[in-house]
Amino acid sequence: MRFVHLAPADYDRLVELWQRAGLPFRAHSRDSREALTRQLKSGLQAVIALEHEGDLLGAVVVTHDGRKGWINRLAVDPAHQRQGLGSQLIRESERFLGSQGLQVIGVLAKKENAASVSTFAEAGYLPQPDVLYLSKRSSPDS
Repeated sequence: MRFVHLAPADYDRLVELWQRAGLPFRAHSRDSREALTRQLKSGLQAVIALEHEGDLLGAVVVTHDGRKGWINRLAVDPAHQRQGLGSQLIRESERFLGSQGLQVIGVLAKKENAASVSTFAEAGYLPQPDVLYLSKRSSPDS
């Protein structure tokens, strides 16, 4: 296995992984091919993946605003779950964001996604009871 950074040309492979892993996908807004291409070109986002013999086993989107890093859209192919690949992707994300000088990394996880919450908790991520996530969206599909 090896870590690779995905490029816009890998879009279809990434979407197929998200679909296999059951991640919600907004094909006509922030997860579109155009949006991912723009996000990667910004230099503020990377998609880190684990590959084995050309197969995409898992991937994670990492972003930052120059002050705080974020781990987003962690996905592992269901055939390879419960083998520590998610934890490996988290560690590689932390290494990558740390190399950018970031000392705080955040994660948003749905409460009902027990596997994701557990994986991040085991990696040392703690809930912040004093923080309430709010968002304003330009459309319901954003």
